[in-house]
Amino acid sequence: MRLAEVAELLECDVLLGAERLDAVEVAGCFAADLMSDVLRFSRPGALLITGLTSVQSIHTADVADLAAIVFVSNKTPGQAAVELARAKGIPLLTTPRDMFGACGALHGAGLSLAARA
Repeated sequence: MRLAEVAELLECDVLLGAERLDAVEVAGCFAADLMSDVLRFSRPGALLITGLTSVQSIHTADVADLAAIVFVSNKTPGQAAVELARAKGIPLLTTPRDMFGACGALHGAGLSLAARA
């Protein structure tokens, strides 16, 4: 699924990376606020669904080679996190949906869980 489709489905505001929405292919999604779980269980190319807006989420997405981050519940990261994401080339989006609603919509649209056992 392209990131543009994710943005439309979840009614996202694009905070960073609008020019790449059609180019970024999302391999699946992984939802968590605990970044150690993301590092341990997510797969490269996944979309991170989280409510954690700190620079830790950006560092985690970079280390785990994730495709993009969607912040739930209209949460927005601070300037330091946005600048780090810009430097790392990580698209950032925000959705009014909560984590459960965002994951349900993505699952219903055919996006799979991007987790390792």
